[in-house]
Amino acid sequence: MQGWKLGCLLGMMWLAQVTGGPAWAQQSEQRVPPQVVKLPLLVDGKQFEVVTHVYKPPGEGPFPLVIFSHGRAPSRVDRARLEYPVLVGHANYWLHKGVAVIAPVRPGYGDTGGLDREDSGARWSGNVCSGEPDFARVASRAGQTVVALHQWALQQPWVRKDRLLLEGQSVGGMTTVSVAALNLPGVVGAVNFAGGSGGNPESSPAKSCEPGSLRKTYGELGKLVKVPNLWLYAENDQYWGAEAPRQWHEAFKAGGSDTEFIQTGPVQGHDGHSLLTYGAKMWLVPLDAFVRKVGLTAP
Repeated sequence: MQGWKLGCLLGMMWLAQVTGGPAWAQQSEQRVPPQVVKLPLLVDGKQFEVVTHVYKPPGEGPFPLVIFSHGRAPSRVDRARLEYPVLVGHANYWLHKGVAVIAPVRPGYGDTGGLDREDSGARWSGNVCSGEPDFARVASRAGQTVVALHQWALQQPWVRKDRLLLEGQSVGGMTTVSVAALNLPGVVGAVNFAGGSGGNPESSPAKSCEPGSLRKTYGELGKLVKVPNLWLYAENDQYWGAEAPRQWHEAFKAGGSDTEFIQTGPVQGHDGHSLLTYGAKMWLVPLDAFVRKVGLTAP
C-alpha cells in the first residue's frame, strides 16, 4: 500500500503513538484540522480540481511552507478512498514551528479523482515480480502536481517565497527527491520518509521489485539535487528492507548532493514503513536538526 492506507486510516489520530511523545503530539485539544480546498491546477497540460489540505499558523504571515507528498495504495479502491494526504498530527508538528503545510491529493486519488497516472508497471505473482517498472516515470508524473502546487504557493501572500521545504512519504518520498532535482525557486531542502516504489510486504516482505532500477534512478537524481536533503528509513521497513535504501542513498550521494541518510532501529510493533506515523521518537531529533540546518524558520 506504499504507506497510503495508514495515512487514510490514521489521519485523525492526533495523539502521539509513542509514550512520552512531544507536546505537539500529546495535546489533542490543540490539534488544528486542515482547511480542505479545491485548487484549479494545470497538471501535465490538463486542468484538475486538486483537493488540497492547507494548514496555516495563526496570523497573516508570511510563513515558511512545507509541501507534502502522500504515498500510494496498491488497489484502485484504496486509492479512491484516500482522505488525508498528510497525517494531521504531523502537520501540527510543522504548525508548532510556525510553518504552514499544503498537501495535495494527486490526480488518480481520493476526491481529486481521474485516471491513475502513477502505475510503475511492477506486477507481482506471489513473491515474484515481473514486468519492467519505470520508477522515474512514476516520480515525474507525481511530481507534476507538486510543481503546479509550488507555482500556486508562490502566488499566495501568506507564503514566504524563500522558505519552502519539500517532504513526502513512500512514493511521496521518492517524488520529493525527484522534485528536489528541479531546484525550484525558494526551495531550501527536502525530506524523504521511506521513499521508494514497487514494494509488496504481504507476499515479498523486505524485498521490493527491481531495487536496482530504483538505485539507478536515485543515482541520476543525485547529480541534480542542489538543496540539502534528509532521508529517513527504519531498518524493519517491510516494503524495501534494510539494505536497499542504503544502496539507493549511496548511489544518490555519489552524485554530489548535500545529503544525510538515517536508518533508525525497528519501529516496535509496526512495519517500519510507518516510521513517520509511529516513530516520532526516532525522527524528531534529526528532523529538528535539519530544519535548523536549512534555516526553514529563520527570520
